[in-house]
Amino acid sequence: MFSFYRISEPAAQANGDGKRFRRVRMETFLSATLGYGFYYVCRLSMNIVRKPMVEEGVFTETQLGIIGSCLFFVYAVGKLTNGFLADRSNVRRFMATGLLASALINLCLGFTQSFIAFALLWGLNGWMQSMGAASGVVSLSRWFDDRSRGTFYGFWSASHNLGEAITFITIAVLAGTMGWRYGLIGAGAVGLAGFLMLAAFMRDTPQSQGFMMDGEGKGKEARKSEDFNRAQKAVLKNPAIWTLALSSAFMYVSRYAVNSWGVFYLEAQKGYSTLDAGFIISVSSVCGIVGTVASGIISDRLFNGSRHVPAFLFGVLNVAALALFLLVPGTNFWIDVTAMVLFGLGIGVLICFLGGLMAVDMAPKGAAGAALGVVGIASYIGAGVQDVMSGMLIESGKATAQDGTETYDFMPTACFWIGAALLSVLLALLAGRFKPAQEEAR
Repeated sequence: MFSFYRISEPAAQANGDGKRFRRVRMETFLSATLGYGFYYVCRLSMNIVRKPMVEEGVFTETQLGIIGSCLFFVYAVGKLTNGFLADRSNVRRFMATGLLASALINLCLGFTQSFIAFALLWGLNGWMQSMGAASGVVSLSRWFDDRSRGTFYGFWSASHNLGEAITFITIAVLAGTMGWRYGLIGAGAVGLAGFLMLAAFMRDTPQSQGFMMDGEGKGKEARKSEDFNRAQKAVLKNPAIWTLALSSAFMYVSRYAVNSWGVFYLEAQKGYSTLDAGFIISVSSVCGIVGTVASGIISDRLFNGSRHVPAFLFGVLNVAALALFLLVPGTNFWIDVTAMVLFGLGIGVLICFLGGLMAVDMAPKGAAGAALGVVGIASYIGAGVQDVMSGMLIESGKATAQDGTETYDFMPTACFWIGAALLSVLLALLAGRFKPAQEEAR
């Protein structure tokens, strides 16, 4: 067995530090959760300002797709690299640094219209963004034991949806009333506030706060380093984790299709205003909070800890929601809202399961960041390919009428998004056929 040591509440009680331990642990958990939500504001800000930028002639749809893909491709590499680094880092400094840099990049982009500057800075933002998730997951593995991991992972995963909701409401208001520049500047301001919160309340490890660790002193640093290496190599050799990574990649195509182009689609195809379109997409983010928070409880209470069956069920729900959103013609506010309710619930659970928890369950202790990195690099390569493909498909379906109005044929794009969701479901089923190799790795 790997000799990774984690504080437990009984150990803290034995030291008379139980009350302080619970308080510091909750401060760390809440700050990591809210902090990663603010990461998302600095990542999704571009998705709100796309249509205004096209209307002002700043960039074309294809250029915006290329800019968006720069973040995703760099983010994919960063997820793998920073996942391995986070296992060995001070996660408080790691997470706060990434958010500070991401906030400053958003502020800078509010003052330029250069395509090259946008592509380079948005790509750099992808690297900074990749420091957030790994820090959050490693923090959870350090402060919570296996018995409570699923439940708190579900609560932490709600940070995705919290950040999306903040973005699609507040940033949409700024961009819709004051222009696209202020959408980016507003996102930078939110990121700076998140950096201050992380610096003030997040903590690295229990022992850094003077708490006694279970098993402390039983191993030496050299042994711990050797164990880290073995654990991370076991992750890279596990076929179930790589299958999950592919399933997550196709799920991220559908997820970021709606996040990146959903507002644009509602404006261009159905005639909604930026504010109304942002509100409809924000419904999926709010409902996603319910899905992520409930995901651990659903798998633990209803499926005896199995993640594969609920992953399949909510994958099917995701496909149905996309079909309702994309294939029902005409403008119907309540149909679109209903589609986003179902989409949010489905994606909320899938982000938690396919996007990390199932891989972490299969990984040896001490390699949570590595497992998340493998899933992350595949997921965001998928997201990056989606942004380029979606931009090209949308622009290829663009037509200008005699009166000068522009129309779009979104059917090829819809087939691409729904097809990716179907492939994700099939791969999730395949991953369930592998026997977990966790014990063999230890």
